Amino acid sequence: MASDFLSIIEPSDPKERGQRSSGRVLPVLPVRDTVLFPHAVLPLTVGRESSIQLIQSLGEEKTIVVVAQRDAHLDTPQPGDLHAFGTLATVHKVVKMPNQSLFVFTEGTERVKLGEFTQTEPFMIANVEAITEVNPEKGPELEALQRNILSQFQQIVSSSPTLSDELSTIAAQLEDPARLTDFVASNLPFLATADRQDLLETPDVTARLERLNKHLVKEIEVQQLRNKIQSEVQDQVQQSQRDYYLREQLKAIQKELGEQDESQKDIEELRQKIEDAGMPEETKKEALKELTRLSRMSPMAADYSLTRNYIEWLAILPWAKSSGTEVDIPKAKEILDEDHYDLKKVKERILDYLAVRRLKPDMKGPILCFVGPPGVGKTSLGRSVARALGRKFQRISLGGMHDEAELRGHRRTYIGALPGQIIQNLRRASANDPVFMLDEVDKLGRDFRGDPASALLEVLDPEQNNTFRDNYLDQPFDLSKVLFICTANMLDTMPAPLLDRMEIIELQGYTEEEKRHIAFRYLIPRQVKENGIKIEDIEFPEESISYIVRHYTREAGVRKLEQLIGTVCRKQARRIAEGKTEKLIVNKEVIHEFLGGIKVRVDTEIAERTKRAGVAVGLAWTPAGGDVLFIEANRMKGKGGFTMTGQIGEVMQESMQAALTWVRSNAKSIGLAEDFTKDIDLHIHVPAGAIPKDGPSAGVTMATALISLLTDTPVHPLTAMTGEITLSGNVLPVGGIKEKFLAAKRAGVKQVILPAENRLNVEEDLMPEQTEGVTIHYASRIEDVLAVALPKSLKEEKADEEVREEVLQHAGN
Repeated sequence: MASDFLSIIEPSDPKERGQRSSGRVLPVLPVRDTVLFPHAVLPLTVGRESSIQLIQSLGEEKTIVVVAQRDAHLDTPQPGDLHAFGTLATVHKVVKMPNQSLFVFTEGTERVKLGEFTQTEPFMIANVEAITEVNPEKGPELEALQRNILSQFQQIVSSSPTLSDELSTIAAQLEDPARLTDFVASNLPFLATADRQDLLETPDVTARLERLNKHLVKEIEVQQLRNKIQSEVQDQVQQSQRDYYLREQLKAIQKELGEQDESQKDIEELRQKIEDAGMPEETKKEALKELTRLSRMSPMAADYSLTRNYIEWLAILPWAKSSGTEVDIPKAKEILDEDHYDLKKVKERILDYLAVRRLKPDMKGPILCFVGPPGVGKTSLGRSVARALGRKFQRISLGGMHDEAELRGHRRTYIGALPGQIIQNLRRASANDPVFMLDEVDKLGRDFRGDPASALLEVLDPEQNNTFRDNYLDQPFDLSKVLFICTANMLDTMPAPLLDRMEIIELQGYTEEEKRHIAFRYLIPRQVKENGIKIEDIEFPEESISYIVRHYTREAGVRKLEQLIGTVCRKQARRIAEGKTEKLIVNKEVIHEFLGGIKVRVDTEIAERTKRAGVAVGLAWTPAGGDVLFIEANRMKGKGGFTMTGQIGEVMQESMQAALTWVRSNAKSIGLAEDFTKDIDLHIHVPAGAIPKDGPSAGVTMATALISLLTDTPVHPLTAMTGEITLSGNVLPVGGIKEKFLAAKRAGVKQVILPAENRLNVEEDLMPEQTEGVTIHYASRIEDVLAVALPKSLKEEKADEEVREEVLQHAGN
């Protein structure tokens, strides 16, 4: 890169120069977008390694050849990438820069043509030959051309703010036409590099003068056109200023006459709204400032509608409006019990909050997070809380939201900018203390537009959200009075800082008994009403609902159950429409006719699949509630191989390895040979192979399946277990005990084996009526599990067979 600073150096004798340069071998310095003319000084910044080495290698004779590259983007040009003509230059001064580059002052002396290159590394050296200039004969034509160029150059200099007036003076003193062309060409900033190189390569001075004249004429035309455009723009600006001045006078006259225009009425209305909004002093000051700005703007101005929308948003927000009334605790309890069955812990927590709210009305709202499987009533519970509080209810669905601006809004500089969902819902609620339901908070997305989960950190922190700033409003709004309730199916996908701000309240699945209560109290009346039939047109006996729950649904919640009840109600609606008006009693035959064959056979499946040795029943937790999990082991002739299948994760594979290690290390105590694996291969499979599974809680089930296989003893029927196993045989506690227990009960299990350390979870989470009919065994070692799971005598095995036959026969009936 080269600076535009150039100056004139007194010429030396041309004859002497020609003798000096002709046939010499000199180093070549390639430059980008720069052409050095004879008699000019050019400061160059040298940064390339090869060029730095070239400068540093110069001895007493500081002569180089400066040549322009054909392509300025090349970092390592070769001889073929350079123009054939360059300028002989003397290096006067070299300054080292802080970034290791060199600042070099060069003076052009004469035009030269490059010959053969004698060296290319580390820098280029070439033979150079001086170019003899063809000087014109003096005459009126040459003088006219010379004067023309001088006057045009002076005209360009006088009208250009970047060119010094001294250039005109210097140009006027130059009598030699060759010197004049080189001086003018080197000082024209608009001249392209290709045009400069063309002038450098033209030895005929007359031809050079004519070409330069064309460039100058073109530049003067461009300048004149630019001045014309500028003048027109200035006239338009003056016209708009005049219009504004006249409009202001018209407003003053209308005010005197009492004829205020519509826009002024709007501004007065907005001023009144701002006064009545009850906003903080700083915000009010900002709103009035924007209103004053609006009153001075023309309604036709581009910013008018944007400013007006902004002021309207500020004026309409509920800065000081509250919807909550005095909290009546007994009435709130009544509402919660009326809307939802069971959920005792959740209701207790909400009533605690309401009681504290009554004693301390200015308390900051807690952030509650309802976590549980689908269909257990998380969202509807939020509506009940709002009804119990007597507050407005607003719901934001966060599922799949991936743009942070959806929550915080866009800045006003964007076209179509709006506040985020938080502020928009506050406006809809018309109160600063609604119940805000943030649904599906575990399903937030993130991409290049931002991370909404991180944007929620401020909203869901009672210590920070009293000064929440929306990007559009850019004013602090107090969210501390809002009761935020989040819902989620699982916590794994949520960031830890977000979880830290919330109080987690777990909603577990329902038992068959609870589902039956919910069906009679809520689902059946609702579906009867929604499908246009009367309650006297249809009757659901208790055993029919139990049958649907057990054999047509496999869920923790009641959403699928409601859909099935709705299907039965629709079938009855169609019968009535066809003229069959008799009452429908829903029995097993009707269920089979309307809903098809049995969909879930878990109770018979357990009895049937545990007939053979090597099959054990585990308990698993899923986001949709608990489920039973079959672990199957088998053996074949081999050399001690161990195969694991069923799309299982790393943790589960490690549990299998740990179970096998314990069995092998305790072979003698189990009654096996110590080297029992040397002639067999073992294979453990977890059916439902298309479903990914992971976690350590099936460890004891795997060990039991292996021992059952190796001792050829089938596991007790209707027995299920869960627990993590260690290499030393200890049984460690696991999570999701309530969901797992309820899944076992739904599947018809009569004996459940749990880790001893989970006893507290059972006592806390499960009611006595929920555990009724199921025997719970607690195990601290794998030996305790085996003692319960495997029969100890032939008599016990025979009794197990009878139980299996009874279950299968009962199911067949």
